Amino acid sequence: MNEIDLLHEIGSRMAAADPFHTVLERIIELVTDAVQCDSCFIYVLDRDQLVLRASKNPHTDIVDHVSLSMGQGITGWVATHKQVVAIPAKASSDPRFARLSNLPEDRFEAFLSVPVLCRGKLVGVINVQHRQPHPHSQQEIRLITMLGYLVGAEVELARMEFEKAQLAGQLETRKIMERAKGILQRELNVDEEAAYLALQKQSRQRRKPIKEIAEAIILMDDLRRGKSITAKK
Repeated sequence: MNEIDLLHEIGSRMAAADPFHTVLERIIELVTDAVQCDSCFIYVLDRDQLVLRASKNPHTDIVDHVSLSMGQGITGWVATHKQVVAIPAKASSDPRFARLSNLPEDRFEAFLSVPVLCRGKLVGVINVQHRQPHPHSQQEIRLITMLGYLVGAEVELARMEFEKAQLAGQLETRKIMERAKGILQRELNVDEEAAYLALQKQSRQRRKPIKEIAEAIILMDDLRRGKSITAKK
């Protein structure tokens, strides 16, 4: 993909206003189309932590769960200094290198890491890796660096929307939990703490999220109330 095609692709994808993880997956596709590589990670800044949010290779166990502190590893160094790091071979021997959850990528030879910026503010870091030694050409470095600058606003906007959706979901869960606890308090004649402990116990016994247990309690209560109204009529 030449630079004009890359710019056109970035522009069309930024206009799509896709969900957060879809945006990141498409950036992974852009990077791997621009530079043939064996691995690509995207870390996104969340408060003072760099959270692994996307990967070319499937890592469902660590994506969204693993994070680095600012300054930790090569990724953290790039984030702190907002500078590119290109290591053609023996990346794990670099004094800044930090191993991460015994990933196969920790043993890869070449490592290219670029900051993702939005108006000079750090948004995240893109890492590109090769299994074998790989001297990064100036064109490769320039392409990925340019991409890091261009997608910064898109990543930041998608992240803000993602956080907004998460907060809305947390608020909805809190409302469901409060209502379920109220039902249990009334039915079992217990206090709020005992009602919450009852929800936790049911969650562990049934091996289901506590929110699902709360929703089931609300549904049963609604059904009982519906039957009671029908019977009175």
